[in-house]
Amino acid sequence: MKTILCIETSTRPCSVAILVDGIAVFTKEELNGPSHASLLGVFVQEATMYAKDNGLTIDAVAVSCGPGSYTGLRIGVALAKGICFGMDIPLIPIQTLPLLASTVLNEQQLPADALLCPMIDARRMEVYSEIYTTNMEVVKPVSADIIDEQSYLDYRATGALYLFGDGAEKCLEKLGEEVDFVKEVLPLARNMYPLIQKAISEGKVLNDPAYFEPFYLKEFVATVSKKPF
Repeated sequence: MKTILCIETSTRPCSVAILVDGIAVFTKEELNGPSHASLLGVFVQEATMYAKDNGLTIDAVAVSCGPGSYTGLRIGVALAKGICFGMDIPLIPIQTLPLLASTVLNEQQLPADALLCPMIDARRMEVYSEIYTTNMEVVKPVSADIIDEQSYLDYRATGALYLFGDGAEKCLEKLGEEVDFVKEVLPLARNMYPLIQKAISEGKVLNDPAYFEPFYLKEFVATVSKKPF
């Protein structure tokens, strides 16, 4: 797939990009949202006009699928599905936490033994989180966590746990000096390419996205535990 329209609306930023062979040739971003309902359609229209004016044929749409803001995800996924139906092209779902982790690996020089912990704010002292190695291997699966002094003790003991994302800063006081904080890491459409490549290689491209739904973490936890979250 050569030309991919990317949409990211899982947290406060609203961003759209066109990637050609992995290079962002068009980007549109508003970082101080949430403003997805008013801006996303405009951004996508500008992106598709850019593609048309430059002789580009969009081969697929990549869209953030969560966890994250319920409203933001619904807006982004609904528009992405509509484009896919209208243009008869596949949909590539991209999860938010690995997008954050991949962004840090591409933009920061971290030790080889670092553990990456992206966090999405879920209000109060709750976050959605996952922990990865620098090879993007999952060592703690995605979960909804209420952060206190006992959280992530085994990972903190390594002295190489890095927190980032919009849920991370509020956790520093509880987790103490055993963790590091990477500032200003945002899930943005222009950074999706490594995960798009991974999705394609693993066959996670949806040629029929009719029944695809975003990943609402609290619904997932309630299903697994068989009780309300």
